[in-house]
Amino acid sequence: MPESWVDSAARVGSDLHLDLSGPGSRRAVLIRALREAVREGRLAPGTRLPPYRSLAADLGLARNTVADAYAELVAEGWLTARQGSGTRVAERAAPPSSRRRRPHRVAGQPAGPAHNLRQGAPEAASFPRTAWLASARRALGSAPDDAFGPGDPRGRVELRRALADYLARARGVRADPDRIVVCSGVAHALRLLFDGSRGAAGGVLRGPFAVESYGLGFHRGILESAGARTVPLGIDEQGARIEELADVRPRVRGVLLTPAHQFPTGGPLHPARRAAVVDWARAGDRLVLEDDYDGEFRYDREPVGALQGLDPERVVHLGSVSKSLSPAVRIGWMVLPGHLVDGVLAAKGEREAWAGVVDQLTLADFIVSGRYDRHIRRMRRHYRDRRDQLVTALTERAPHVTATGIAAGLHAVLRLPPGTEASVVKAATWQGIALDGLAAFRHPGATTPAGDGLVVGYAAPAEHAYRAALDALLRALPPGDVVPGSTR
Repeated sequence: MPESWVDSAARVGSDLHLDLSGPGSRRAVLIRALREAVREGRLAPGTRLPPYRSLAADLGLARNTVADAYAELVAEGWLTARQGSGTRVAERAAPPSSRRRRPHRVAGQPAGPAHNLRQGAPEAASFPRTAWLASARRALGSAPDDAFGPGDPRGRVELRRALADYLARARGVRADPDRIVVCSGVAHALRLLFDGSRGAAGGVLRGPFAVESYGLGFHRGILESAGARTVPLGIDEQGARIEELADVRPRVRGVLLTPAHQFPTGGPLHPARRAAVVDWARAGDRLVLEDDYDGEFRYDREPVGALQGLDPERVVHLGSVSKSLSPAVRIGWMVLPGHLVDGVLAAKGEREAWAGVVDQLTLADFIVSGRYDRHIRRMRRHYRDRRDQLVTALTERAPHVTATGIAAGLHAVLRLPPGTEASVVKAATWQGIALDGLAAFRHPGATTPAGDGLVVGYAAPAEHAYRAALDALLRALPPGDVVPGSTR
């Protein structure tokens, strides 16, 4: 039996969509379709086209028809053909329809940011590509066939086992793999907990919930979008003021904290307050949600274990690899009390919302092989050096500005003279710096006294660009003799 064109295409391999409708010979129609694909920008300059035998098999055409079409387009200058490089789209000017006009900029208006000093982003260039690829190869090579069929909404068991061991060893979490639910990040975890399926009963958890008076905006945004009112809890140098939970109005059903490294002020929750918040949760059948923010990166203090270790039935532990590896690896996790597991799995719903199996298997191998630990240790040294460069630069050139919250994490808070935050943020923008003022993270209902400051992420810039970013930051800071409330 002769080989079908489907079998032939599968054997030689090709994937190029072309519209072969319209009048003319098959050769003329193919030439017209390829020209249009290049003219419209669907085939970009430099794109390598399938071998003519492959494209012929895919389109059900004679090989000579495709070979002649390629030759004609090479002669016309649409394509190029070189030995060893194949047939490619010629390097020609972008077609008019795909050119983008630059937006008009008013004279004197600063250009887009040249330096990214926003918090929460790791250095993209430090992603461990070689080690990640090695884990991906090993994971795919050893994966059982059922890994590529309908899965477990909890996530792949290989990853849940790896996470249970790692979190117990590195973070003091008491985790059973069956109580771990894999998600795409902390934001996804909160949506599963509070949004649920948006049925009549709402999500798995209901408000109101207490949150830190300075914190991540997406925390309270997700809760409030699900109808869960948030109540601000004061913070000081010892973290959240847990004693206020007894008096907050309205009464809350739980509290969301960043106890390992309070965001953004930077300190860990004091041991006495850690015990107090667990006692509070036990006494009233309430929950503590723990975002283990920056938990892996500490520099000048002993590790602070996870709050969940004090009571796994009262604390939900939330984590992800968005800072330890990359926000492009969309994997996070929840370590849940037993009574919440079924509700979260029901809320997770359709498989389209699940984290990809290949990344889950890769991360499992990355952890079990020890590559994750080695990456964390390497980045811990790297980010500590970045932190030290920032502190040294401030000491030498802006000693009147104090950096706080620097014992751990990927950012520092620069304390500014009263009344200067808005003008300094504006000056930073004019210096081409993307960063945030401390006020951006303040709860609208907070009663904690406001302080002026900058939240400076020192992890994101590439290594070669970091010194220039620091220089630009220092130019934006107020001079030592600034008058409070001045706009200098």
